[in-house]
Amino acid sequence: MAAKLNVNIDHVATIREARKTIEPSIVTAAVICEQAGAHGITVHLRGDRRHIQDRDIEVLREVVTTYLNVEMAATDEMVEIALRTMPEAVSLVPESPNEVTTEGGLDVVANFENVKRVVGKLKAAGIFVSIFLDPDLEQIEAANGAGAQQVELCTAEYADMTLSSRASHGEGAQKAAAEISRIAQAATHAVKLGLIVAAGHGLTYRNVASLASIPEITEFNIGHNIISRSVFVGLSQAVKEMIEAIK
Repeated sequence: MAAKLNVNIDHVATIREARKTIEPSIVTAAVICEQAGAHGITVHLRGDRRHIQDRDIEVLREVVTTYLNVEMAATDEMVEIALRTMPEAVSLVPESPNEVTTEGGLDVVANFENVKRVVGKLKAAGIFVSIFLDPDLEQIEAANGAGAQQVELCTAEYADMTLSSRASHGEGAQKAAAEISRIAQAATHAVKLGLIVAAGHGLTYRNVASLASIPEITEFNIGHNIISRSVFVGLSQAVKEMIEAIK
């Protein structure tokens, strides 16, 4: 059975916020993605509100009929928003004000007590909790100890290696294969601990298949590449193409 696809629609809001206007509609985007076969909708509510806004979470909670996954930092402000809006899932992610996008996984080892506290609050309210991590065994064990139900393995390094043709031959291909192996080992370890495994960050139609062949990975969160493709073929077609790429 193919892994599920949650479509991250942050960059629909990025376009909207470029003019601080009402379009394109984040709600319309979510509905089109669901109708095209997406298994869920993912959004990242950042502290600086650079794209998704608080109101978006409230409206999406009313509209999304599949699965709403909200990425957020492990802060009291974000926990309060999650408890008020009650998405199906919260994914805890690291956040830096100066980053263009998330730069890597959350360091659960270094922030264990706070992460455990936040996970406990969310789970007590009935929210499914995932943690975005680098494919590192120690971090996975820490996430498990903190009570997470899922880990999402950061695929940024693999994605960077496969952005150009260099990854298709020679040393580039060897490095990409080694990173796939590292991700697969991390996924296997997580499953042995009883965790569900997702993956995401920088994945494209061209590079997702190798990771989709890892049976322990049962969910992907992909956004930028789908939204970029939708400029040329439409959002519905872009989502369908990614679902096929995963299959």
